[in-house]
Parts: sequence; structure tokens; C-alpha cells
Amino acid sequence: MSNGVSGTFIGKEFDDFLFASIGEDPNGMRLCVVSALARLDLDPWHEAASLARLPVDAATRRLASLIAALPDQPSARRDSGPIAARMVMLLPRLASSVAPPFHAIPGISALSRLHPVLVAFLIFVTVVLTSQWLFNGNQTRATRDQGAPTGAVLPDKTTSHQGD
Repeated sequence: MSNGVSGTFIGKEFDDFLFASIGEDPNGMRLCVVSALARLDLDPWHEAASLARLPVDAATRRLASLIAALPDQPSARRDSGPIAARMVMLLPRLASSVAPPFHAIPGISALSRLHPVLVAFLIFVTVVLTSQWLFNGNQTRATRDQGAPTGAVLPDKTTSHQGD
């Protein structure tokens, strides 16, 4: 196989596609997508992932051309379009039009990758601290308004008057 991508890196979401039957080979053996792609010297898992990223029409055309290129498969070549259309429907949709996960977007803040419970806790703490800060600010203002007028000099209680 020409590609160095291993199927072990791709999950089971491609199994329905890769192990679906596209017909029989000349010996009467069942021919599935994985074996057909391997016969074309392609990494089946890599090709499945590539097809899943394409729009349905483009993936169908690509797979139909691959099926038509199979050696010793005259019936598959003749029916490559309908076979490819049926197989593409088994692919998980990984189209590039779908937004990538947060961890795949460069520059996304680390906060967005945190566990949702931790994020909720951080938001809660921020709200509590902000409300305490506002409450204390209002309380200080109210104390100042109720106390002595601004600029008033209060008597010093530490000095005693001797001689009065």
C-alpha cells in the first residue's frame, strides 16, 4: 500500500463502509470495499476518511472511478455509479463544512477545552466575587453617607485635658 496511514488511528465509524459488499470477484468470493481499495494499492482507512470529507457527489464520483479501475471486475465497472452511491451513504459525514471541534481550531482559548463542570464552577465563582465586590462598594458608600460629614474633624480621644 502506498500510504503510510494506519487503520488503527481511525475508529469503527468506517466499518459499515469498509466492510460492505460491492459484489463478487471472478472466483465467487465476496468483494468488500476494504479489499477493493487494497487491490488498488490504497490504504482503505485513509481513503475512507478522505471520501468522508468530500461532498456526497464528489465522494460518489471518486469511489465510482476507483471501483471502475478494479482489475478483473467487469460487473463492478459496469455498475460502479450505483454501487458507489450506495457505499457513500454508509460513510460517516466528516465534511469540511462542518465546524471542527474546539481543539482543532488554532488560537481557541484554553478555557473552552476545560471540562464543562469546571467551566461552570469558574463562572459561578466569578459571579459570586463580582456580586460581593458590588455589595461591599454599596455598603462602604452607605456607611460614608451616614457617618460624619466629609471634611469634619473628629475629636482625638487619646489626649486628655489636664487642668480643666
